Parts: sequence; structure tokens; C-alpha cells
Amino acid sequence: METALPFRHVAIIGVGLIGGSFALALRKHFPQVKVTAFDREAVISSAIARDAVHEGTTTLAEAVSRADLVYIALPIGPTLQALPAIASLVPEDTLVTDASSAKAVICQRAVHDFQTGARFLGGHPIAGKEVSGIENADSELFAGAPYALIGSEEDPDPRVLRFAELLREMGAKLVWCDAATHDWALSVVSHLPQLAALALARVVSDETDETGLPLTLAGRGLQDTLRLAGSPYAVWRDVFIANQDNVRRALDRLAQAIDHLRTSLSGRELEDEFRAANELFRSLRKEQQKTED
Repeated sequence: METALPFRHVAIIGVGLIGGSFALALRKHFPQVKVTAFDREAVISSAIARDAVHEGTTTLAEAVSRADLVYIALPIGPTLQALPAIASLVPEDTLVTDASSAKAVICQRAVHDFQTGARFLGGHPIAGKEVSGIENADSELFAGAPYALIGSEEDPDPRVLRFAELLREMGAKLVWCDAATHDWALSVVSHLPQLAALALARVVSDETDETGLPLTLAGRGLQDTLRLAGSPYAVWRDVFIANQDNVRRALDRLAQAIDHLRTSLSGRELEDEFRAANELFRSLRKEQQKTED
């Protein structure tokens, strides 16, 4: 028996790493769904070459006017700019969702733009790489990864239910929450680690002298710790602007933790800190193993 398609025609606005990965996952799990890309011509050509999309256009109206699902995978600034136009162009039964990593500013704008007809659902796949672009897209990027949806799993809207089921089919682990909770949580577990990696990279760079030391004595531990330092600024610029209050609070908490470590270097409290950190690491490792199993 053939499985009913959750959506017939999906428009993906921005087919970089996230949008391209969503497109590839769609093509893998729902090959009968028609996928249209909106992006620059060169990016569209690459997406078609990878068989991620069926067609592409550089005209927003052409991309969304026939779609029953619109997936916006742009940075926060361009997403905010595109929402009013998308709201005015899509059919009334369309579901529009985004993949931005700061949700309050997006959802507040959407409340203003989507008042009747088409439905907006804020979303954020907690997945990515330190590299960007359609060439790095992966059909399994969302598999086993958390995917935040802004709202309630009790939402009766069939469009929301179908999209949630689509994500589950891709292997994503859905996490329902409100926009403010999402932005606070991400400031701690995503935005803060990125800035911590930048700070550590700055210290190592400034301390490295003309002989190459101490960098020439670095092992895999430093490389693993600095993985996020390879992320491009363009990916993060709008995130830190949109979520700056939460990020400042997270940085304050990190500064307090570092001050505590500074005063605990020769005491038993440092052992307690290691014990707590070890426990958190084991918990994260267990969750990762569950995903891989």
C-alpha cells in the first residue's frame, strides 16, 4: 500500500547546507514530492546536479506560489526580510516553516505577517557542520538529531501534524517548546560553545610565538575543542544579534565558572568540578550512542 504524501510540492528557500540537506532527505524518503529551490543560479545548478531538487528559480513568487510546504533555510536577517513577501504569495493552505537558530524574533515577525490562511511554524534543526554550502549537504544530517518546533505537539492543525511526521520519517527527534525557551536553551548549549571556541582560539593564537610554540605541541584534544572555531562568521552574525541578551547571560555564567576554577586550582573543589563534568560528558555520550543504535 502506497504511503500518502505529507506534501505534494515543497519550495526550499535557500539550498545551502541545511536547505540542501532537507531537500536530499525529502528526495530520499518522499521521492514523489516535487521540490523547487529558490537561490542563486549557480547554487540551483549544484542542487539539481546533486539530484536534491527537481527545479529552481531566482524569483520568489515562482518558487512559492504553487507550494503546499515552504521551507526557509536562510540566515535570520534574510528570513525576516522574506517573510512578508512569502506570506502574501503562498496559497492559503500552505505551511511555512524556517530553520533559524534564534526563534523569538522570527516568530514575532511571523505573527504579524501570517494572520489568515497560510500557517507559519517556527523550527530549528539542531544539526550542522563547520562547513556550509550545498556541496556539503547530507540526506542524513537530521537523522538522530534534535529538531525544535515552536508550539505544542497537541496542535490540531493537520499541516503541522504532517510536517512533524515528515521530520520523524527523516529520523529527527522532535522537541516542542516556546520561542523564548528555545532561545535561552540554545544560548547555553550552542551559542556559548561557539563563543568559547573563539575565545580559546584567540588565546592560543596570541600566545603562539615566532617559533610556533605552544601550537606545535598541540595534540588532538585542542583540535577537537576548537572544531567550532572553523565555523564562518556569516553563519553566526545574525544569531548573536538576535539572541544577544541570552548570549550575554550565558557568557556571564561562563565567566563565573572560569573564576571559580581559577580559585580552585589547588583545592578539592577542582576534583568536584571534574566529577561533575565527567558525569555530564557520560550523559551526552549515552544519548549519542542511543542515536547511533
